[in-house]
Amino acid sequence: MAENQDGLDLSALHTAFTDWRGLDAFLQELTERAVRAVGGADACSVTMHRDGRLVSAAGSDGEALKLDSLQYEADAGPCVCSLRDGREQYVRDMTTEQRWPPYPEKARTYGIRSVLAAPLKVNSGTLGALNLYAHEPYAFEEHAPSIGRLADQAAGAVAVAARIEEERTTVEDLRAAMFSRSVIDQAIGIVMARRNCPEDEALSTLRKASQHRNIKLRDLCRELVHHTGGTPPSPGSFARRK
Repeated sequence: MAENQDGLDLSALHTAFTDWRGLDAFLQELTERAVRAVGGADACSVTMHRDGRLVSAAGSDGEALKLDSLQYEADAGPCVCSLRDGREQYVRDMTTEQRWPPYPEKARTYGIRSVLAAPLKVNSGTLGALNLYAHEPYAFEEHAPSIGRLADQAAGAVAVAARIEEERTTVEDLRAAMFSRSVIDQAIGIVMARRNCPEDEALSTLRKASQHRNIKLRDLCRELVHHTGGTPPSPGSFARRK
């Protein structure tokens, strides 16, 4: 399907949501579609905060990722400032750019002449920055309005994608917790049968053994169930569907 020249192909993004392959895969597709949607763009990346630092969550190619990393190393550049300040940053021509040294000089060694970084803003927050790179100077002069619309669309899409990923992680954490609870219950049952003791005494025994061996309770219980049954405990209904 052809890209919308005024922005992203929203129907294609909807398909990406329904065929969810994870946040990073979604962002990768987003950068590739952004390059096709913006005339003059040769590469695209998405900068986000992760674990207290700036990272490239996705890039249309390796060149975009390298150009991002140069900015992270210098802690300066259009994508860094766009994310931190929540404002669009445009380098019309790297040969005359005076901001963010030594980034412009390093970017020129990769043949990059213009960069436009647009913040991905939702409500009062900035989720990241959409970074467009071009080998020609003044590449985005005629596309500023469409890039603004694209950034707005991308921000909404990334917000939805991040929420989907967060909810999926929550479900997986809950599944893991439920599986751990199931294994602990099995181990309690084994100790009750062996010692002919009540449930609370069996749990106390397992906790003491866990402390004595300095391993987590769930790992001790998994080991006990494995040793007793001859096979590792099965996640059963909590296993992720393929």
